[in-house]
Amino acid sequence: MDFAIETNGLSKQYGPVRAVDSVSLRVKQGEIYGFIGLNGAGKTTAIRALLGMIRPSAGSVRVLGQAVGPNGRGPWRQVGHLVERPAAYPELTVRENLEVARRLQGIADTGATSRVIERLGLAPYADRKAGVLSTGNFQRLGLARALLHEPELLILDEPANGLDPAGVVEIRELLASFAREKGVTVFMSSHILTEVDRLATRIGIIHQGRLLEELEAERLEELRSQRLEVKTRDLEAAQSALVQAGFAVKASGSALVLNEARAIAAPDEVATILVNAGTPPTRLAVEQEDLEAYFLRLTGGKA
Repeated sequence: MDFAIETNGLSKQYGPVRAVDSVSLRVKQGEIYGFIGLNGAGKTTAIRALLGMIRPSAGSVRVLGQAVGPNGRGPWRQVGHLVERPAAYPELTVRENLEVARRLQGIADTGATSRVIERLGLAPYADRKAGVLSTGNFQRLGLARALLHEPELLILDEPANGLDPAGVVEIRELLASFAREKGVTVFMSSHILTEVDRLATRIGIIHQGRLLEELEAERLEELRSQRLEVKTRDLEAAQSALVQAGFAVKASGSALVLNEARAIAAPDEVATILVNAGTPPTRLAVEQEDLEAYFLRLTGGKA
């Protein structure tokens, strides 16, 4: 399989600090990969290595099938990126900044600038100087530059930074449409875990420089879905009674789990069945462990 991003043992050392420690990533083409971690976990360092902005201390990086190396080697005409705070000429307008970027990138289509201005909702600010833009609109300008040449791969560090809630939703839908309709691969880091949870098809969790875990789509769906958890003094008898009543029941440790909408919508029906079977519930609760709760449990972080 050809991967959009592939790293093997990627490491970066700054003096005694190992900012990234033997990270091996495989990002499939066309997926939206969420890269999450606490502040200082190594997200931005890893992204800078993917883009050839820093040289790894060890390991290798391949992007769109090409090795990333010294002297700017890499498939940069097919890659759009936004890392940390966007760069812009403060005395030039939004349109002028994007025109400069278009010419520097050798984009012959003169309509590309107007299209990306419309796409990012920048039309009301097109003739405003970049230096007086709000934080959110400055971020939109950075995203516009990243999308100007319609790249195959987007590498974004905190793309929703500074955006208001409506802007966050807008960018989420924009990125989802790029992946869905054009097959664009999106690799994004973010601390807004609810947004990553809604958008990503796969997630990597980095902590203290190491890749702790990758969550596939199936596991993400499990985290997103609600379930009814039941505890009784006799799990075997309770499971038998619920199965006879037509419920699909799964034993999970010291509890029974029911995922059906019928059980989640009417836990009182489940309780009545158990009471009538002589094994009343000691605990009955609808549970949902979202990505944030899972992440904090895995990293030992605090909300």
